[in-house]
Amino acid sequence: MSQSSTPAPAPTRVTANVVRGCLGNLVEWYDWFIYATFSIYFASVFFPKGNQTAQLLSTAVVFAVGFLIRPLGGWLLGAYADRHGRRQALTLSVTLMSIGSLTIAFTPSHDAIGLWAPTLLVLARLTQGLSVGGEFGSSASYLAEIAPPGRRGFYSSFQYVSIVLGQLAALLVMIVLQNLLTEGQLQSWGWRIPFVIGAVSGLVVMYLRRTMEESQHFQEEQAKAAAQEADVKERKGLRALFAEYPRQLIAVFGLAIGGTVAFYTYTTYLQKYLVNTAGIPKSTVSVIGFAALFVFMLLQPVAGHLSDRVGRRPVMFVFCVGGMLLTVPIMTVLGHTGSPWIAFLLMTIALTFVSCYSALAAIIKAEMFPTKVRALGVGLPHALVAATFGGMTEPIALGLKNSGHETVFFWYVTGCIALTFLATLLVPEPSRTSLLETAETPASHPRPKTAPLT
Repeated sequence: MSQSSTPAPAPTRVTANVVRGCLGNLVEWYDWFIYATFSIYFASVFFPKGNQTAQLLSTAVVFAVGFLIRPLGGWLLGAYADRHGRRQALTLSVTLMSIGSLTIAFTPSHDAIGLWAPTLLVLARLTQGLSVGGEFGSSASYLAEIAPPGRRGFYSSFQYVSIVLGQLAALLVMIVLQNLLTEGQLQSWGWRIPFVIGAVSGLVVMYLRRTMEESQHFQEEQAKAAAQEADVKERKGLRALFAEYPRQLIAVFGLAIGGTVAFYTYTTYLQKYLVNTAGIPKSTVSVIGFAALFVFMLLQPVAGHLSDRVGRRPVMFVFCVGGMLLTVPIMTVLGHTGSPWIAFLLMTIALTFVSCYSALAAIIKAEMFPTKVRALGVGLPHALVAATFGGMTEPIALGLKNSGHETVFFWYVTGCIALTFLATLLVPEPSRTSLLETAETPASHPRPKTAPLT
């Protein structure tokens, strides 16, 4: 399919669809992150009484359980998006997320129903894990396909803008509740409020996503498939993905490892780290996290635009080199500082480097696959990495702290970023004249050619 066969959509249409998609992404990731944000309050509600680290470790393990099912969501919803459309898949994913939030909001405590409390918590997180597993690939595909030529890096960066906005919304709700309620009220019932907000917001998101325009790339792919004779139809789904694009799958897996671990280290685990290791008050940590994440959010379109200008690989190398050199010293100082200002500065520096990965996370992966397997090709390996590395970030960190080897975690993060560095070396850069191109030739060819995003 030539690039000319897909006329550039009007800027106003693109903006409207990106805004609708990102608002939905915002609410969905808000639902996902309020678990991690408020776990310091409800850890004692769902699990037997014990020391704080043990309870946090229990909630972190359940957080990881939600990640473990993400590959199934990446497979099922990714295949669904490639077969039935990005819009339908995105609507389904937010519905599942809302169901999970509603379940958590109304689950009684461990004192009231015993083991049913953590059981229902696990079931809710499994449902949300299915949702998030399918969200990334469908959202990345939609943003890449709806964006105009020459600006895919910029528009795709708004996927992480909406993800961070979801985190900021979760932190904002926490800050408000911390100022309106006492510590005892938050631990008793106040932590349920954000889950109710997330479930109700899901109803609005369902409508917004149903009104999005479908990707024209997907519509043309469907028309092409319908016009083909049955005996010459292209392979699709997992069969096509593994047979024709194994190199791309390996590249996406490698790219996601360091970025995912670094992202969850500095946006999710760091809150517990500053409270549990540095000894900074919870309310102060919430403000630090909110301010640093706000800066991180603003950096996304800057890094995305830069990648449209200079290429994806140079920007990705900034993340890799910075992460490998600075992770250990930054985490070491953060663990020993009692100054909120130093904590904010170091967290912002770390997130500045992470933005060079997160802004490109969608587009650099989406450009590797054709329309027929794009959502599955991006979503499945990303979900596998999220399950094996992202979801285990907090349990590994807290487990090492509990065993007295906390500093080993810093080197673990550094090693994961080094793997992303190696994967970046293997990613072919689209031609200098057009940074929209993607390898369409099956990986069995020694040197895949590039062709327009189709």
